[in-house]
Amino acid sequence: MPLTKRRRAMLLATGVMLPLPVLAGCSSDDDGPAPPAAWDIASAPRTATSGTGTLRWALDTAPTTLNAFQKTADTGTQRIAGAVLPSLYTLDARGRPQRNGDYLTAADVTSSDPKQVVVYKLNPKAVWSNGRPIGAEDFQAQWRALRGTDEAYGTARNAGYDRIAKIEPGDKEHEVKVTFAKPYTDWRSLFTPLYPKSVMGNPAVFTAPATKGLAVGAGPFMVREVSDGSVTLVRNPRWWGDRARLSRLVFQAVPAEKRDEALIAGRLDLAEVDRATARRIRATAPDKRAAGTGQGSSAPGKAGAPEPSTGGREAAGAEGGATGDTGKATGDTDKNRSRTRALSRFTLRKALDSAYTQLALNGTKGPLADERVRRAVARAIDRKALAKLVLKPMGLPSEPLGNHLLMAGQPGYKDHSGALGDPDTNAAQSLLADAGWRAGDAGRQKALDGKTDDRGRRHSAPTATATDPATGGATDPATGTDAATDPATGTDAATDPATDSASGTASQSASATASATNTERPSGAAPAAGDAGRSGRLGEAAVVRKKGRPLVLRFVLPDDRTAAPLSTVGERIARMLEKIGVRTEITKVPSESYFRDHIATGDYDLALYSWPASAYPATDGRPIYAKPQPAADGSLVVEQNYTRVGTDQIDQFFDQALSELDSGASRSLVSRADSRIWAAAGSIPLYQRPQLIAMRKGLVNAGAFGFATPRYQDIGFRR
Repeated sequence: MPLTKRRRAMLLATGVMLPLPVLAGCSSDDDGPAPPAAWDIASAPRTATSGTGTLRWALDTAPTTLNAFQKTADTGTQRIAGAVLPSLYTLDARGRPQRNGDYLTAADVTSSDPKQVVVYKLNPKAVWSNGRPIGAEDFQAQWRALRGTDEAYGTARNAGYDRIAKIEPGDKEHEVKVTFAKPYTDWRSLFTPLYPKSVMGNPAVFTAPATKGLAVGAGPFMVREVSDGSVTLVRNPRWWGDRARLSRLVFQAVPAEKRDEALIAGRLDLAEVDRATARRIRATAPDKRAAGTGQGSSAPGKAGAPEPSTGGREAAGAEGGATGDTGKATGDTDKNRSRTRALSRFTLRKALDSAYTQLALNGTKGPLADERVRRAVARAIDRKALAKLVLKPMGLPSEPLGNHLLMAGQPGYKDHSGALGDPDTNAAQSLLADAGWRAGDAGRQKALDGKTDDRGRRHSAPTATATDPATGGATDPATGTDAATDPATGTDAATDPATDSASGTASQSASATASATNTERPSGAAPAAGDAGRSGRLGEAAVVRKKGRPLVLRFVLPDDRTAAPLSTVGERIARMLEKIGVRTEITKVPSESYFRDHIATGDYDLALYSWPASAYPATDGRPIYAKPQPAADGSLVVEQNYTRVGTDQIDQFFDQALSELDSGASRSLVSRADSRIWAAAGSIPLYQRPQLIAMRKGLVNAGAFGFATPRYQDIGFRR
């Protein structure tokens, strides 16, 4: 299914139309293998599993609903739905929709003129757990609930369903005929998951909390029990497909900061972990080979990738650093030995996640309302250095992401960052000067790279401590590495860029906390409560000014342990901006209010957070980058465009892409939209996030799935 309508996001209208650049960049074709690190799965034949056992899988929080279309649905809701409900289409490792033969024998567009018609041919064996065959009445109930005409449902989105004119039984048995009022390129996104008519036909059941359970399903598993902290699934006795190799699947709520202790205590078998925990698990591996890219097997039944591990300095220090036992030898105490033994029962699986981190620039007011200033900020950012900072220490490909709408490896991926240009301090300073922001009280340009004096005359660069143009930080002249970086691991010595899915992520659960209609706060409003501080390295004469006012940007970041990677990246960005005379004021706020009180309301100048990627960018990208529209009360309807930057032409490209049934033509329109989004400089993609999974040894057909849809019935423990 496409991501919920209330994902989080960015951009405001500039009204400036730039010519589309001729871009080469790297691209992805439809065919071919998945790119490196697309997934990392411990694959094994089903016959190699025991056919029984209980898997305990960590969730960030217990789901509040089991309905994936409710506004409060989160990742846990989606994961459970995938195991107990029909998914007409699943995704492969490259994010390509694949017809699910357990439910569909065929699905085709049978007509496009005068109206688009799709005929679904259902698997005759497909039945709900109460014995009733899956049929047209279930499709009809879901369409009526999600098309957006009945406020009693309060759905999170109606994308695609609002384009349907009617649904009826097909000409043959087990066929469902869907006729569209308007063409819809992403029709494969619909009816996944598919709920029974007993859920979709009744608003009270549709909006019921998770504690009510899910009485009827049609997957390899069914819901047995829902408690405050877990959801237990058992085998569905009416399942017609391959029998589930697990007897139970327990989704257990364990906050990210408590995952390591839960793993050590033996309470979990599969969990996404932060970088510190990942390093400790990797350090327990018996072989100490250097970490590689770690791409897993690309097909079930083949051996998975060898577990990478490192030795030497990282292996020795990982454990002590994680426990905070500063100054004491690691591994010498009984406690440390016990913890090491416990973690040695797990392996680390890692891949590039189907999500990316981006820098958001709020274009609604203040200096960033000027596109030239936004473009200057963007050109001061070295995205390659930031990607390397986060990804390289874990042995993952460290190329920056060059697209807002597609991840590397997805069909149609192209790097459109050329619409802004490469990092260039001089170009950034020129853009600021053109916008009226100049260094020095007299308005003279003062070079900030240490190569000119305040009158613009050249002089020699200092030799004792150089400035690394890739990172904006001091470099060690002896090694050429960043002085703030541990040369043994390539990580920031001050702050470990740990990774976690719980913080700074534009998640579906967070979407429920913000209204799609937001009234902008007046410029100059007092900062919200939090830990605020200026970057502090920039002298007053070096700060660019306009009419005597310094250019200071408020950089809002979440403040908790799991937000460490965002803090590290934020500090590095602040150092890069100093080079062009821009001062940042970093404000750290509680993670639970980060989106609700700051991102959604526009109470920031700069911010970092992550977006889930989509297999259906024409559908899911539009609300994120659509041009905000004024409401009757004077507020701004931003949908999920929280940077408030957008243009009419971006909207037109999305609208055309949605209605184009030729997949190649639709993809081309999406590509053109992305080029315009880059040029508007409201959102700067930085890198795909690392997905780090701790997995109990002996567990197979699980791991770091990346884009791929888990095949829950194949997950099991080795004999």
